[in-house]
Amino acid sequence: MEMSIKGAEVEGQKSKARSRISNGSAILPGVDGRSTWVRRLRDLIALHLSDLGGDDVVSEAERSIIRRAAVLETELERLELAFALAGEAEPAQIDLYQRTANSLRRLLESVGLQRRPREVESLSDPLHYRVDEDEAA
Repeated sequence: MEMSIKGAEVEGQKSKARSRISNGSAILPGVDGRSTWVRRLRDLIALHLSDLGGDDVVSEAERSIIRRAAVLETELERLELAFALAGEAEPAQIDLYQRTANSLRRLLESVGLQRRPREVESLSDPLHYRVDEDEAA
């Protein structure tokens, strides 16, 4: 199931009049959405939205924070890869990594670090199933 990153439709505004970012068809204007960086960003946004209960229950403010957090997380992963490939990190790189990680933590604390449960139908709920009279006989 693909998770959308689009926001709620603005009242009275046609979807054609909205930007590509608002309607979910682009993550950044003029950027190829197939690049590794953009695909990872989109994945992280979807994962964080899911943790908050889904795209349809988050506010625009939460969606904005999630987007910024996903960008920082993507860049932290790139730094970690560079550290691993080099076998070390320079002090300036560690400082950048630490400041970025702290900013990410603060953003995530703003939306909550706990998963929000989703309402799902229980298959064990007897009211979930309807038995036809013909089948019961």
